[in-house]
Amino acid sequence: MTKEFKRYLVTSALPYANGPVHIGHLAGVYVPSDIYVRYLRLRGRDVVWVCGSDEHGVPITIKARKEGVSPQQVVDRYHELIKDSFERLGISFDIYSRTSSAVHAETASEFFRKLYDEGKFIEKTSMQYYDEEAGTFLADRYIVGTCPKCGNDRAYGDQCEMCGSTLSPDELIEPHSAVSGSVPVKRETKHWYLPLDRYEGFLCEWILDGHKEWKSNVYGQCKSWLDGGLQPRAVSRDLDWGIPVPVEGAEGKVLYVWFDAPIGYISATKELTPDWERYWKSEDTKMVHFIGKDNIVFHCIVFPSMLAAHGGYILPDNVPANEFLNLEGDKISTSRNWAVWLHEYLDEFPGKEDVLRYVLCANAPETKDNDFTWKDFQARNNNELVAVLGNFVNRALVLTQKYYDGVVPACGELDAYDRETLAELGGIKASLENNIETYHFREALKDAMNAARIGNKYLADTEPWKLVKTDPERVGTILHTALQIAANTSIAIEPFMPFTARKIRDMLAVGELGWEQLGSTDLVAAGHRIAKPELLFEKIEDEAIRRQLDKLVAAKEANAAAENTQNVEKQKDNVSFDEFGRMDIRVSTILAAEKVAKTKKLLKLTVDTGIDRREIVSGIAEHFAPEELVGRQVLVLVNLAPRELKGILSNGMILMAEDAGGKLRLLGPDERTMNGAVVG
Repeated sequence: MTKEFKRYLVTSALPYANGPVHIGHLAGVYVPSDIYVRYLRLRGRDVVWVCGSDEHGVPITIKARKEGVSPQQVVDRYHELIKDSFERLGISFDIYSRTSSAVHAETASEFFRKLYDEGKFIEKTSMQYYDEEAGTFLADRYIVGTCPKCGNDRAYGDQCEMCGSTLSPDELIEPHSAVSGSVPVKRETKHWYLPLDRYEGFLCEWILDGHKEWKSNVYGQCKSWLDGGLQPRAVSRDLDWGIPVPVEGAEGKVLYVWFDAPIGYISATKELTPDWERYWKSEDTKMVHFIGKDNIVFHCIVFPSMLAAHGGYILPDNVPANEFLNLEGDKISTSRNWAVWLHEYLDEFPGKEDVLRYVLCANAPETKDNDFTWKDFQARNNNELVAVLGNFVNRALVLTQKYYDGVVPACGELDAYDRETLAELGGIKASLENNIETYHFREALKDAMNAARIGNKYLADTEPWKLVKTDPERVGTILHTALQIAANTSIAIEPFMPFTARKIRDMLAVGELGWEQLGSTDLVAAGHRIAKPELLFEKIEDEAIRRQLDKLVAAKEANAAAENTQNVEKQKDNVSFDEFGRMDIRVSTILAAEKVAKTKKLLKLTVDTGIDRREIVSGIAEHFAPEELVGRQVLVLVNLAPRELKGILSNGMILMAEDAGGKLRLLGPDERTMNGAVVG
C-alpha cells in the first residue's frame, strides 16, 4: 500500500561552481526535478525544492590555479552565472543557495562535531600523495595518470572521464601532479573516516529489502557496492579551501567535499524556512533526490549512512538517477569544451526555452545513455512543437478570431465523435499522473502532448473551415470544443513547458488553471473573449543548426591542437656534438618480420643494414602487421648496445615517432636509398 505524505522535500544535485551548466546536467537532473516539482505544486502539495552551488570541490581550486585567481572569485562568478541560467530556463527552485554561505559552514561543522563527539568516526594515519614542488598534499583530482582500464592518459585519481570508471590514485599508471606536473611522493597524514562497513546491515535492509521499486540502474549499483563490501571513507582532506575540520589538531585540513556537499541540502532548507525540521525530521515528509548516475553511491550509500549516524533525520524515499546524455555521438566533456552550454543556448535561441526543455525530456537518458544531436533538436521542434502543438492551438484560436471576432461560440449538441474525442482527452490525466509520480517523465511528456494530438486530429477530421458557410452552428460547437482541448493542453504541458502553457492561457485569457481541472470541458465559457492569437513556436532553419555544428567542429579542432601541444615532450638535456656523432644511424630494409611467441607487443625483425643482416626486437606488434613491414626502408640505430629480449638478442633500434593520438610512424627515407647510407 502506497504511503500518503503530508509534504515533499525535493533535492537536486549541487552543480560545481567551476563552470557553466550544460545540457547533460539539465537532462540528467534539473529538467526532471523541475517537472516533478511543478506537478506537485499544481496539485497543491506542500513541497520544498532545494539546490545550490557546490563550492568546495577540488575542481574549484584547479580552476582558480589555472586562471590565477582566488577560489572565492571563481565560485562567485560561476554561482551567479549558474543561478541566472537556471532562472532563465524556468528552473523553479524554492532556494538556490551555496556551500560557501555562513549558514552552511555552521551546519556542516555542527554535523561533523556531533559525529566526532559521539565517536562515530575512526582516526587513521595513512600515506598519501604529496607534491614536493608545490609543497602540498594532493587530493585525488589533483593526481593525473593513465587509466588502468581504458588507457586514457588523462584520468584523474578519483575517476576516468573517458570510460567512467571509479578509481583511486594508487591505481593510476605513472601518476603525476596536476599542480606542478612533477611525480608526487607519499607522506604520512592523519584523517577522520566514516566507517561505512558498520552500516552495511542497515543499508542492505533499507535498500535491498525495502526499496526494490527503485530504478534498476540505482538499485543495481547499490547492490554492487554492498555485495563488494564497504570500506571506511575519509571525511577530511589536506586542503586550504573548504570548511575547516572543527577539532583540535586538524590545522590545514578541511571537510572532504563529498561529506560537505550533501549537508548543503540541509543548510539550504534552513536558509529557506525556520520550519526546516518539518521537512528533514518528520516521517510525514517524502524526500526525493534527483541526481546523475555518477552520484548514486553518495546519495544512496554515503549520505544515508551519515544521516543514520547522526540520527533524527529521514531517509530518501526515492533517488531517481538518470544515465548520461552524450552530444553528437561523443561523451560531453567540459575540459574538451564538447558541450552545449545553457547560457549560450539562451542567448542564441531567445524565446526557445521550452524547446530545449521539451527536447531534453523527450530524449532523457532515463534507463540508458542517450544522445543529443542538433538535427534531432531541429526535427522535434519543427515536426512536433510547430506541426502538432503550435498548429493545433493556432488553428483553434485563429478560426475563433476569424469566424466569431474572438468571442467563444456556444456549444450546441455534441455528436458521437465530439463525445469520443472528449472522452479520450479525459483519459490522459490518470496516465500522466502515474508516469510523473513513478518518474517516467518521457512517457508523461507523451501523455501531455497527446492532448494536442487529439485536438489536431479533431480539427483535421471535422474541417470547420469547410462547414462555416453551410452549418455555422456546427462550426460553433467544433471551435467551442477545440478551445476546451486547448485549455486542457495548457494544464497538461505546464510541468514540462511552463512558458508555453502561460502563452496559451494568456491567448485564451483564462488566468490560472488548476490540475484538478484537467479533463474538464467547461474551462472556456461561451461568450468569453479571447486575446489576439500568436504563434507558439517558429521553425528552426538549417542555418541555425549549421552554426551550432560549426561551433562543435571548432571546439574539436581547438582541443586537438591543444592536445598536440600538451603531448609534445619537453626538450631533453643538451648533448655535445661529439656525443651526437657517436650515434650510427643507417638506412636499412626490413627483410622479415614475425611475432615473438607469448607476447602482445613484440616483433622480431630481420634487417639489412648495408653492413650486415641482423635481428632487432621491437615493441610495435600492436601497431603494424608483420606482412606490411617486409620491404620497408627504415632508420636503424646500429651501434646501440645489444640487449636480450624473450631469449632473442636484439642488435639495434628501429627509429619511430609517436603522434598525439598514440599512433606510431616508422621513420625512413622519402625515396629508395642504398642500405647502409649514414644519417647525420
